[in-house]
Amino acid sequence: MPVPWFLLSLALGRSPMVLSLEKLMGPQDTARCSPGLSCHLWDGDVLCLPGSIVSAPGPVLVPTRLQTELVLRCHQETDCDLCVRVAIHLAVHGHWEEPKDEDKFGIAADPELEEPRNAFLQAQVVLSFQAYPAARCVLLEVQVRAALAQPGQSVGSVVFDCFEAALGAEVRLWSYTQPRYQKELNLTQQLPALPWLSVSADGDDVHLVLDVSEEQHFGLSLYWNQVQGPTKPWWHSNLTGPQNITLNHTDLFPCLCIQVWPLEPDSVRTSLCPFREDPRAHRNLWRAARLRLLPPRGWQLNAPCSLLAEATLCWQAPGGGPCQSLVPPLSRANVTVNKTLELPLLNAHPNLCVQVSSWEKLQLQECLWADSLGALKDDLLLVETRGPQDNRSLCALEPSGCTPLLSRASTRAARLGEQLLQDLQSGQCLQLWEDDLRALWACPMDKYVHQRWALVWLACLLLASVLFLLFLFKKDHVKGWLRLLKEDLRAGAAPRGRAALLLYSAEDAGFERLVGALASALCQLPLRVAVDLWSRRELSAQGPLAWFHAQRRQTLQDGGVVVLLFSPGAVALCHEWLQDGAAASAPHGPHDAFAASLSCVLPDFLQGRAPGRYVGAYFDGLLHPEAVPALFRSVPVFSLPSQLPDFLGTLQGPAAPRPGRLGERAKQVSRALQPALDQLLQAPGAPGAPGAPGDCTRDGT
Repeated sequence: MPVPWFLLSLALGRSPMVLSLEKLMGPQDTARCSPGLSCHLWDGDVLCLPGSIVSAPGPVLVPTRLQTELVLRCHQETDCDLCVRVAIHLAVHGHWEEPKDEDKFGIAADPELEEPRNAFLQAQVVLSFQAYPAARCVLLEVQVRAALAQPGQSVGSVVFDCFEAALGAEVRLWSYTQPRYQKELNLTQQLPALPWLSVSADGDDVHLVLDVSEEQHFGLSLYWNQVQGPTKPWWHSNLTGPQNITLNHTDLFPCLCIQVWPLEPDSVRTSLCPFREDPRAHRNLWRAARLRLLPPRGWQLNAPCSLLAEATLCWQAPGGGPCQSLVPPLSRANVTVNKTLELPLLNAHPNLCVQVSSWEKLQLQECLWADSLGALKDDLLLVETRGPQDNRSLCALEPSGCTPLLSRASTRAARLGEQLLQDLQSGQCLQLWEDDLRALWACPMDKYVHQRWALVWLACLLLASVLFLLFLFKKDHVKGWLRLLKEDLRAGAAPRGRAALLLYSAEDAGFERLVGALASALCQLPLRVAVDLWSRRELSAQGPLAWFHAQRRQTLQDGGVVVLLFSPGAVALCHEWLQDGAAASAPHGPHDAFAASLSCVLPDFLQGRAPGRYVGAYFDGLLHPEAVPALFRSVPVFSLPSQLPDFLGTLQGPAAPRPGRLGERAKQVSRALQPALDQLLQAPGAPGAPGAPGDCTRDGT
């Protein structure tokens, strides 16, 4: 594209050296050689295929050094493009071999063929050029007289005119011969950029400063430069005069690029990608990444930019615990984002999960088709290893490792080894995957669980018989005990209460004390309460993400409810999620399950699955009722402690006691909450200043 002279002056300066920049007239590429060499440029571009390194049959010409120079390719006197001239320095590689038998190898054997070969050394030199989005390869034929070719010495250079490039572009050059006798040369060069575009940081904000004259009109575009696929525009505007544009730190991604150009016909566009190494941009990228599992056996990693990540398949046993990695069947190659990939499985299973890791750190995990295949099953995964002569060995994947069947280990798989082998041979196990050396089988364990329950029921019957006999002998005492038990049940003391998982943003120690007081008070009621304050050791072992998934799944499977405790920081993060689609980048503690659950709750609310599963609450004096985002008002939201009776009734569900008893329990909880709430309200400063995460949970005890 033509480069206006005032832009070249801005980019290259006003020194006399710049003003004397050499001009090349016409669009044709050319090549010229230093004295002693002859060269020829092939017409048109060629394919860039370096090939493998081969041994030189004797002395050959090879490139030893690359040099570049900026020139102008002009179609008219003032209509020029910036162009990169490349000089390739050549030397002789290898040595002459003196023939031992002149009659067999000498010139006299075939003088018409051997004499030209000895007279010249020839080489085909490939020159490769890349400057996004352009890429070219040209081929030059070079030859030198054998008399001038001394091994290891330079024989001269060949100059190519020229590769067009834009101001500010990063230029990459490679050179090698065909065939290739050594490692290719490479050179990377950054061309001058327009000095009136700069990027600066101010705390959490990033400023784009464009220092141009007041009457200068220009276009500004922000886009995502995706390696896999076309660029994705994000924001565009036509502006005038100097500008100072502010970006929030949550908008930064490694592939976010800035493009600026004067609003003139055929003007050159300058691109800059300043956030490639910014840690905040990489954190935002992982927060925006989503792992999707697509029926029947597809999966996809969605992200604005390319990711250096690996995907593995793992087995998630019910009851929590880490997902155990499986060596097959996913190759540990870099993941291609925004592309549907196929899992090489024979059959799907709800316990199979996909993990995405970066630098050996788990970033995302999703279990296969949880909605369509149901909850995790109590199946045992058998790993079959096949050897020569149809030999095979089997082991069962357990938390302690892969336990061989028929071993003497004190594990469930070892105790049931014979039965599992019979199940496998009778076709009761489901084959998930196989290749020539290995296979994976999922064997159901339900019938063995039923056998254990049969023994339990037998023991219960025996116990009931004993109790009946005691009742006959001590009738009066048993009646009194039954009367007391009946009164206790009427008072609402159910043997097993409803499960409740509390989610909150850990803003400061005072707010954590308030949440702890609420959780302890709810435990005095017929409620089974789970909160990360009481599971710090489990959180450290599993990580917040795995802990959250297990807790949420268990709570909802038991018919429980997830309680979202809104605070100023949590509300602020909810707004960031709803407006920007990315989580806040404020640092979270190692036990912050609320932060780990950001990507889970929002889909439930957006897809209408929240009613009956979630309840919202906030504390009097800490948050205004209107501050709760409208999206979360699709479920009941209560103010505590002023609306404690309604809150407790919703938590206990159908098992809630009559209103009088419910009011007494509300007073008990209020008395437990009030000291911690008063202390937090009297503390200096506003509570909840950090921008904590949004809403989602996972259940457990």
